[in-house]
Amino acid sequence: MAIAQLIDQFETWAPPHWQESWDNCGWQIEPGILPTPAHVLVCLTPTLAVMEEAISLRAAGTPITLIFAHHPLIFSPLKSVQTGHPIGDMVRLSFTHGIGVYSAHTNFDQVPDGTADVLAQLMGLQQVEPITPTQPGSGYGRVGAVPGDHTLQQVLATIQTQLTPPDLLYSPEADLQQPIHRLAVLGGSGASFIGDVVKSGADAYLTSDCKFHQFQEARDRGLVLIDAGHYATERPACARLVDKLLTLGAETARLSDRDEDFRQFWSTARPALRDASE
Repeated sequence: MAIAQLIDQFETWAPPHWQESWDNCGWQIEPGILPTPAHVLVCLTPTLAVMEEAISLRAAGTPITLIFAHHPLIFSPLKSVQTGHPIGDMVRLSFTHGIGVYSAHTNFDQVPDGTADVLAQLMGLQQVEPITPTQPGSGYGRVGAVPGDHTLQQVLATIQTQLTPPDLLYSPEADLQQPIHRLAVLGGSGASFIGDVVKSGADAYLTSDCKFHQFQEARDRGLVLIDAGHYATERPACARLVDKLLTLGAETARLSDRDEDFRQFWSTARPALRDASE
């Protein structure tokens, strides 16, 4: 299948016009590759490391022609494209090697089997519905029943097992033994949906990028807020996206090994850094 056909199939499932006004879904760089066979490298964030991975794969015999990313490469209008700037270098390498960059962001967040649905499935939620409906059967986030009798501690343990985040933040006054009957989930930055989550009747809310006072707001509204990090809550959906693209007709699709979590946690349990002069 040609790249143009694959993108048409994908956009029928996750229309770009569903995106938010601030977003930039769709083609980021299209270096004249629409008629070429679709050999796809899927990633969360399109970085130079991912582009270098695609180029290395081509050199090794895997003909990558498209980087398919969740996060857009370009958000703000560009005033210039220059060598030595990450976007400028991405454009140069894209045209030099014939590797396009395409993004599906807030449109992919909403659809069945998108970022929110994958989280809900990993958490085993039942009777699932969108936190904030946008289209028939679609919307932002998911909320559903936690099967069986689960405490907050057990829910946190499941998150750690399924998402393997480097760390977990949760509401400090929460009782680890309190029952969690209804859980809401939303991959990426989801604190702005706290009001809708409260209306959904959720006992706890799994998302990321939460600020100090958003934890306060959640506590004051009787909601346990859980922050597992942006990367951990969205990377699983990228693996699902590989399967989706293959189902739609991509010649090949694989998950990037060079995706990055741009945060690292320092732990006092780790050995102290030695002075370089020693």
